[in-house]
Amino acid sequence: MSEDMRYLTFALGKGRLAQKTLALLEEIGITCEEMKDKDSRKLIFVNEELKLKFFLAKGPDVPTYVEYGAADIGVVGKDTLLEEEKRAYEVLDLGFGKCRMCVCGPASAKELLQHHEMIRVASKYPKIAKDYFYNKKHQTVDIIKLNGSVELGPIVGLSDVIVDIVETGSTLKENGLEVLEEICPISARMIVNQVSMKMEAERIKKLIADLKERL
Repeated sequence: MSEDMRYLTFALGKGRLAQKTLALLEEIGITCEEMKDKDSRKLIFVNEELKLKFFLAKGPDVPTYVEYGAADIGVVGKDTLLEEEKRAYEVLDLGFGKCRMCVCGPASAKELLQHHEMIRVASKYPKIAKDYFYNKKHQTVDIIKLNGSVELGPIVGLSDVIVDIVETGSTLKENGLEVLEEICPISARMIVNQVSMKMEAERIKKLIADLKERL
């Protein structure tokens, strides 16, 4: 690698997403030994040889880092991309972190979804919920943003239904709730800063092509 090459910076959503992304990158020969040190207090990890930098961020912040060019490339769930609505190119569905965004509630709430009644919807994803009800179902709803256990909404009478991510559905079942409607499938996506895509087209396109072969 030439000395004057600039670093390509990756912002990875913390947790399982980051682990799976790093495992996938290793398959195409991109490693970052520094990140394997579980006790490291570092915030930015560097692979000098390949001129790459990596940092971990909270999921909802990843698209922000990418939009503003603090990161060239980000990996984050589709749910976050839909909710954050940042400007970035979505270039690849990485296929892991699969789940569904759904409208859930007690079986009795199914009725309320058929008749366009005014209902209350609790969600960590107010934008996604609003878009679904207003633009797809043409149903006026009152959306309440919650940050924690959204399942509580219908149980304590705060909301009629919830909009949330469903992986297995076991948490719903345990709480007497079920999937009433499916909004969209969710999985991990790779996004690229719009300027980086032009400036570093060759390196980024090669990276995408290499990853595609593995998926």
